[in-house]
Amino acid sequence: MELARSLPPLQLSIVIVNFRTPKYVIDCLTTLLPDIDGIDARVVVVDNNSPDDSPEIIRAWLAQHDVAGKVHFVQSEHNSGFASGNNIGIKSCHARYYLLLNSDTLIRPGAIHIILDTALRYPEAGLVSPRLEWPDGAGQESCFRFPKPFSEMISASQTGLVAWLLSRYIVAMPVQTQIARPQWTSFACVLVKDEVFQQVGLMDDGYFMYFEDAEFCYRARKAGWKIVHNPEAHVVHLRGGSSPVKEQARLKKRVPRYFYESRARYFYQTCGWPGLISANLLWWLGRTVSGTRQLLGRSDKAAIEGQWLDIWTNWRSPLKHYTLPNP
Repeated sequence: MELARSLPPLQLSIVIVNFRTPKYVIDCLTTLLPDIDGIDARVVVVDNNSPDDSPEIIRAWLAQHDVAGKVHFVQSEHNSGFASGNNIGIKSCHARYYLLLNSDTLIRPGAIHIILDTALRYPEAGLVSPRLEWPDGAGQESCFRFPKPFSEMISASQTGLVAWLLSRYIVAMPVQTQIARPQWTSFACVLVKDEVFQQVGLMDDGYFMYFEDAEFCYRARKAGWKIVHNPEAHVVHLRGGSSPVKEQARLKKRVPRYFYESRARYFYQTCGWPGLISANLLWWLGRTVSGTRQLLGRSDKAAIEGQWLDIWTNWRSPLKHYTLPNP
Protein backbone atom coordinates (compact mmCIF):
# COMPACT_ATOMS: atom_id res chain seq x y z
CA MET A 1 0.00 0.00 0.00
CA GLU A 2 1.49 3.31 -1.05
CA LEU A 3 0.13 6.54 0.39
CA ALA A 4 0.58 9.97 -1.17
CA ARG A 5 3.89 11.41 0.02
CA SER A 6 3.92 14.84 -1.63
CA LEU A 7 3.74 16.64 1.74
CA PRO A 8 5.39 16.00 5.13
CA PRO A 9 3.18 13.72 7.24
CA LEU A 10 0.77 15.04 9.81
CA GLN A 11 1.09 13.65 13.29
CA LEU A 12 -2.46 12.30 13.20
CA SER A 13 -5.22 11.69 10.66
CA ILE A 14 -8.65 10.79 12.06
CA VAL A 15 -11.03 8.92 9.76
CA ILE A 16 -14.79 8.89 10.38
CA VAL A 17 -17.05 6.96 7.99
CA ASN A 18 -20.64 8.10 7.68
CA PHE A 19 -23.59 6.18 6.32
CA ARG A 20 -26.92 7.80 7.16
CA THR A 21 -25.68 8.99 10.58
CA PRO A 22 -25.16 12.77 10.22
CA LYS A 23 -26.27 13.58 13.78
CA TYR A 24 -23.80 11.06 15.19
CA VAL A 25 -21.02 12.53 13.05
CA ILE A 26 -21.76 16.06 14.26
CA ASP A 27 -21.93 14.99 17.91
CA CYS A 28 -18.68 13.07 17.47
CA LEU A 29 -16.93 16.06 15.92
CA THR A 30 -18.23 18.33 18.67
CA THR A 31 -16.39 16.24 21.29
CA LEU A 32 -13.41 15.38 19.10
CA LEU A 33 -12.27 18.77 17.83
CA PRO A 34 -11.53 20.31 21.26
CA ASP A 35 -9.53 17.20 22.16
CA ILE A 36 -7.15 17.54 19.19
CA ASP A 37 -6.43 21.20 19.86
CA GLY A 38 -2.66 21.60 19.74
CA ILE A 39 -2.15 18.34 17.80
CA ASP A 40 -0.97 18.41 14.20
CA ALA A 41 -4.10 16.59 13.06
CA ARG A 42 -6.75 16.50 10.39
CA VAL A 43 -10.16 14.83 10.46
CA VAL A 44 -11.39 13.11 7.31
CA VAL A 45 -15.14 12.43 7.15
CA VAL A 46 -15.98 9.94 4.42
CA ASP A 47 -19.61 9.69 3.35
CA ASN A 48 -20.27 6.20 2.00
CA ASN A 49 -22.81 7.34 -0.62
CA SER A 50 -25.59 7.82 1.94
CA PRO A 51 -29.04 7.75 0.28
CA ASP A 52 -30.31 10.49 2.62
CA ASP A 53 -29.29 14.14 3.06
CA SER A 54 -26.24 13.30 5.21
CA PRO A 55 -23.72 15.10 2.95
CA GLU A 56 -25.71 18.34 2.95
CA ILE A 57 -26.22 18.25 6.73
CA ILE A 58 -22.56 17.57 7.49
CA ARG A 59 -21.26 20.14 4.98
CA ALA A 60 -23.61 22.78 6.39
CA TRP A 61 -22.37 22.10 9.93
CA LEU A 62 -18.73 22.27 8.83
CA ALA A 63 -19.34 25.59 7.05
CA GLN A 64 -21.20 27.02 10.04
CA HIS A 65 -18.40 26.13 12.44
CA ASP A 66 -15.53 27.22 10.17
CA VAL A 67 -13.48 24.03 10.53
CA ALA A 68 -12.59 23.63 6.86
CA GLY A 69 -8.88 23.58 7.61
CA LYS A 70 -9.27 20.95 10.30
CA VAL A 71 -11.97 18.71 8.79
CA HIS A 72 -11.92 17.39 5.24
CA PHE A 73 -15.15 15.97 3.78
CA VAL A 74 -14.91 13.21 1.16
CA GLN A 75 -17.88 11.93 -0.82
CA SER A 76 -17.60 8.32 -1.98
CA GLU A 77 -19.44 7.35 -5.14
CA HIS A 78 -20.28 3.91 -3.76
CA ASN A 79 -21.22 2.32 -0.46
CA SER A 80 -18.56 -0.36 -0.41
CA GLY A 81 -18.62 -0.96 3.31
CA PHE A 82 -16.78 -0.08 6.50
CA ALA A 83 -13.30 -1.21 5.46
CA SER A 84 -13.50 0.45 2.05
CA GLY A 85 -14.75 3.72 3.54
CA ASN A 86 -11.88 3.79 6.01
CA ASN A 87 -9.40 2.99 3.25
CA ILE A 88 -10.62 6.02 1.29
CA GLY A 89 -9.98 8.21 4.31
CA ILE A 90 -6.59 6.67 5.06
CA LYS A 91 -5.37 7.19 1.49
CA SER A 92 -6.54 10.80 1.41
CA CYS A 93 -4.08 12.04 4.02
CA HIS A 94 -0.46 11.19 4.89
CA ALA A 95 0.13 10.90 8.64
CA ARG A 96 2.32 9.09 11.14
CA TYR A 97 -0.75 7.78 12.95
CA TYR A 98 -4.30 7.07 11.82
CA LEU A 99 -7.22 7.02 14.24
CA LEU A 100 -10.19 5.08 12.88
CA LEU A 101 -13.27 6.36 14.68
CA ASN A 102 -16.88 5.25 14.45
CA SER A 103 -19.44 7.97 13.84
CA ASP A 104 -21.37 6.80 16.94
CA THR A 105 -18.61 7.72 19.38
CA LEU A 106 -18.02 10.61 21.78
CA ILE A 107 -14.53 11.54 22.94
CA ARG A 108 -13.95 11.99 26.65
CA PRO A 109 -11.54 14.88 27.41
CA GLY A 110 -7.89 13.92 27.05
CA ALA A 111 -8.54 10.59 25.33
CA ILE A 112 -6.70 11.41 22.09
CA HIS A 113 -3.59 12.63 23.93
CA ILE A 114 -3.55 9.47 26.06
CA ILE A 115 -3.85 7.24 22.98
CA LEU A 116 -1.01 9.05 21.20
CA ASP A 117 1.15 8.95 24.32
CA THR A 118 0.53 5.21 24.63
CA ALA A 119 1.75 4.68 21.06
CA LEU A 120 4.96 6.54 21.92
CA ARG A 121 5.50 4.65 25.19
CA TYR A 122 5.01 1.25 23.53
CA PRO A 123 7.00 1.24 20.27
CA GLU A 124 6.08 -2.40 19.68
CA ALA A 125 2.41 -1.41 19.48
CA GLY A 126 1.16 -1.17 15.93
CA LEU A 127 -2.37 -0.52 17.18
CA VAL A 128 -3.63 1.22 20.32
CA SER A 129 -7.20 1.18 21.60
CA PRO A 130 -9.01 3.02 24.43
CA ARG A 131 -11.67 1.91 26.87
CA LEU A 132 -15.08 1.91 25.20
CA GLU A 133 -17.97 2.73 27.48
CA TRP A 134 -21.64 3.65 27.63
CA PRO A 135 -22.69 7.24 28.37
CA ASP A 136 -23.07 6.33 32.06
CA GLY A 137 -19.45 5.17 32.20
CA ALA A 138 -20.14 1.43 32.24
CA GLY A 139 -17.48 -0.43 30.28
CA GLN A 140 -18.02 -2.28 27.02
CA GLU A 141 -16.16 -5.38 25.89
CA SER A 142 -13.59 -4.19 23.35
CA CYS A 143 -10.67 -6.62 23.73
CA PHE A 144 -10.89 -10.03 22.12
CA ARG A 145 -9.28 -13.33 21.27
CA PHE A 146 -9.34 -14.38 17.64
CA PRO A 147 -12.50 -16.32 16.69
CA LYS A 148 -11.65 -19.99 16.17
CA PRO A 149 -13.85 -22.94 15.11
CA PHE A 150 -14.36 -23.94 18.76
CA SER A 151 -15.53 -20.39 19.48
CA GLU A 152 -18.53 -21.15 17.28
CA MET A 153 -19.44 -24.13 19.42
CA ILE A 154 -19.37 -21.95 22.54
CA SER A 155 -21.61 -19.26 21.05
CA ALA A 156 -24.10 -21.78 19.64
CA SER A 157 -24.36 -23.92 22.78
CA GLN A 158 -24.84 -21.05 25.27
CA THR A 159 -23.96 -23.57 27.97
CA GLY A 160 -21.73 -22.85 30.94
CA LEU A 161 -20.07 -26.27 30.94
CA VAL A 162 -19.09 -25.97 27.27
CA ALA A 163 -17.76 -22.46 27.84
CA TRP A 164 -15.75 -23.66 30.84
CA LEU A 165 -14.26 -26.61 28.95
CA LEU A 166 -13.36 -24.41 25.98
CA SER A 167 -12.60 -21.22 27.88
CA ARG A 168 -9.42 -20.53 25.88
CA TYR A 169 -11.64 -20.07 22.81
CA ILE A 170 -14.04 -17.51 24.33
CA VAL A 171 -13.73 -14.51 22.02
CA ALA A 172 -14.74 -11.59 24.25
CA MET A 173 -12.39 -10.73 27.11
CA PRO A 174 -13.64 -9.02 30.29
CA VAL A 175 -13.52 -5.22 30.37
CA GLN A 176 -9.88 -4.36 31.08
CA THR A 177 -8.85 -2.12 33.96
CA GLN A 178 -5.14 -1.82 33.12
CA ILE A 179 -2.83 -1.98 30.10
CA ALA A 180 -3.66 -5.11 28.12
CA ARG A 181 -2.38 -6.80 24.96
CA PRO A 182 -5.38 -8.50 23.34
CA GLN A 183 -5.18 -10.49 20.14
CA TRP A 184 -7.51 -7.96 18.51
CA THR A 185 -9.46 -4.92 19.50
CA SER A 186 -12.60 -3.11 18.45
CA PHE A 187 -12.20 -0.71 15.53
CA ALA A 188 -14.90 1.59 16.91
CA CYS A 189 -11.84 3.57 17.99
CA VAL A 190 -8.32 2.42 17.21
CA LEU A 191 -5.00 4.10 16.48
CA VAL A 192 -2.89 2.48 13.75
CA LYS A 193 0.70 3.38 13.00
CA ASP A 194 1.50 4.30 9.42
CA GLU A 195 4.24 1.64 9.41
CA VAL A 196 1.62 -1.05 9.93
CA PHE A 197 -0.32 -0.03 6.82
CA GLN A 198 2.94 0.20 4.86
CA GLN A 199 3.91 -3.32 5.93
CA VAL A 200 0.66 -5.30 5.83
CA GLY A 201 -1.56 -3.18 3.58
CA LEU A 202 -4.88 -1.47 4.14
CA MET A 203 -8.01 -3.04 5.56
CA ASP A 204 -9.44 -5.80 3.38
CA ASP A 205 -12.34 -4.18 1.54
CA GLY A 206 -13.61 -7.63 0.58
CA TYR A 207 -15.42 -7.35 3.93
CA PHE A 208 -18.53 -5.22 3.75
CA MET A 209 -18.90 -5.07 7.52
CA TYR A 210 -17.83 -7.21 10.51
CA PHE A 211 -14.70 -9.34 11.02
CA GLU A 212 -12.51 -6.86 9.11
CA ASP A 213 -11.00 -5.59 12.37
CA ALA A 214 -10.11 -9.09 13.57
CA GLU A 215 -8.60 -9.97 10.19
CA PHE A 216 -6.51 -6.79 10.09
CA CYS A 217 -5.19 -7.44 13.61
CA TYR A 218 -4.40 -11.01 12.54
CA ARG A 219 -2.21 -9.71 9.71
CA ALA A 220 -0.58 -7.10 11.95
CA ARG A 221 0.28 -9.65 14.63
CA LYS A 222 1.67 -12.06 12.02
CA ALA A 223 3.96 -9.23 10.93
CA GLY A 224 5.23 -8.87 14.51
CA TRP A 225 3.16 -5.93 15.77
CA LYS A 226 1.37 -5.87 19.13
CA ILE A 227 -2.04 -4.47 20.02
CA VAL A 228 -2.02 -2.37 23.20
CA HIS A 229 -5.21 -1.42 25.02
CA ASN A 230 -5.07 1.49 27.46
CA PRO A 231 -8.26 1.91 29.52
CA GLU A 232 -7.06 5.29 30.83
CA ALA A 233 -8.38 6.75 27.56
CA HIS A 234 -12.17 6.81 27.59
CA VAL A 235 -14.40 6.89 24.50
CA VAL A 236 -18.18 6.59 24.58
CA HIS A 237 -19.53 4.11 22.04
CA LEU A 238 -23.25 4.55 21.53
CA ARG A 239 -23.66 1.49 19.30
CA GLY A 240 -26.33 3.21 17.27
CA GLY A 241 -24.55 3.41 13.94
CA SER A 242 -25.15 2.15 10.44
CA SER A 243 -25.60 -1.58 10.93
CA PRO A 244 -28.69 -3.43 12.22
CA VAL A 245 -26.76 -6.65 12.98
CA LYS A 246 -26.42 -6.33 16.77
CA GLU A 247 -30.04 -5.30 17.24
CA GLN A 248 -31.31 -8.06 14.94
CA ALA A 249 -29.21 -10.63 16.79
CA ARG A 250 -30.50 -9.39 20.14
CA LEU A 251 -34.06 -9.87 18.92
CA LYS A 252 -33.11 -13.28 17.44
CA LYS A 253 -34.14 -12.06 14.00
CA ARG A 254 -32.33 -12.95 10.80
CA VAL A 255 -29.23 -10.79 10.32
CA PRO A 256 -28.04 -9.44 6.95
CA ARG A 257 -26.26 -11.74 4.54
CA TYR A 258 -23.10 -9.62 4.57
CA PHE A 259 -22.43 -10.69 8.18
CA TYR A 260 -22.17 -14.33 7.13
CA GLU A 261 -20.17 -13.47 4.01
CA SER A 262 -17.65 -11.70 6.24
CA ARG A 263 -17.67 -14.63 8.66
CA ALA A 264 -16.85 -17.10 5.88
CA ARG A 265 -14.10 -14.84 4.53
CA TYR A 266 -12.54 -14.47 7.98
CA PHE A 267 -12.45 -18.17 8.84
CA TYR A 268 -11.09 -19.04 5.41
CA GLN A 269 -8.34 -16.41 5.56
CA THR A 270 -7.24 -17.22 9.12
CA CYS A 271 -7.97 -20.97 9.42
CA GLY A 272 -8.16 -22.18 5.84
CA TRP A 273 -11.03 -23.99 4.17
CA PRO A 274 -10.94 -26.89 6.70
CA GLY A 275 -11.22 -24.29 9.47
CA LEU A 276 -14.32 -22.76 7.89
CA ILE A 277 -16.00 -26.16 7.56
CA SER A 278 -14.98 -27.07 11.12
CA ALA A 279 -16.43 -23.78 12.40
CA ASN A 280 -19.78 -24.59 10.77
CA LEU A 281 -19.88 -28.19 12.00
CA LEU A 282 -18.92 -27.16 15.53
CA TRP A 283 -21.62 -24.49 15.44
CA TRP A 284 -24.13 -27.21 14.58
CA LEU A 285 -22.79 -29.37 17.43
CA GLY A 286 -23.21 -26.45 19.83
CA ARG A 287 -26.70 -25.84 18.48
CA THR A 288 -27.52 -29.45 19.20
CA VAL A 289 -26.54 -28.87 22.83
CA SER A 290 -28.69 -25.75 23.16
CA GLY A 291 -31.56 -27.45 21.31
CA THR A 292 -31.41 -30.38 23.71
CA ARG A 293 -31.52 -27.98 26.65
CA GLN A 294 -34.61 -26.41 25.11
CA LEU A 295 -36.32 -29.80 24.90
CA LEU A 296 -35.56 -30.24 28.60
CA GLY A 297 -37.38 -27.01 29.37
CA ARG A 298 -34.46 -24.58 29.43
CA SER A 299 -34.75 -21.26 27.62
CA ASP A 300 -33.11 -21.24 24.20
CA LYS A 301 -30.74 -18.26 24.13
CA ALA A 302 -28.79 -19.31 21.06
CA ALA A 303 -31.35 -19.42 18.28
CA ILE A 304 -31.22 -16.66 15.67
CA GLU A 305 -33.65 -16.94 12.80
CA GLY A 306 -32.16 -18.79 9.82
CA GLN A 307 -28.69 -19.10 11.36
CA TRP A 308 -28.51 -22.88 10.95
CA LEU A 309 -28.55 -22.31 7.19
CA ASP A 310 -26.93 -18.88 6.94
CA ILE A 311 -23.61 -20.05 8.41
CA TRP A 312 -23.06 -21.95 5.15
CA THR A 313 -23.13 -18.73 3.13
CA ASN A 314 -20.23 -18.71 0.63
CA TRP A 315 -18.73 -21.89 2.07
CA ARG A 316 -17.78 -23.05 -1.42
CA SER A 317 -16.35 -19.66 -2.43
CA PRO A 318 -15.45 -17.84 0.81
CA LEU A 319 -13.57 -15.04 -0.96
CA LYS A 320 -16.54 -14.14 -3.11
CA HIS A 321 -17.19 -10.43 -2.90
CA TYR A 322 -19.84 -9.15 -0.54
CA THR A 323 -23.43 -8.60 -1.61
CA LEU A 324 -24.23 -4.90 -1.46
CA PRO A 325 -27.29 -4.52 0.82
CA ASN A 326 -30.23 -2.38 -0.13
CA PRO A 327 -30.19 1.18 1.28
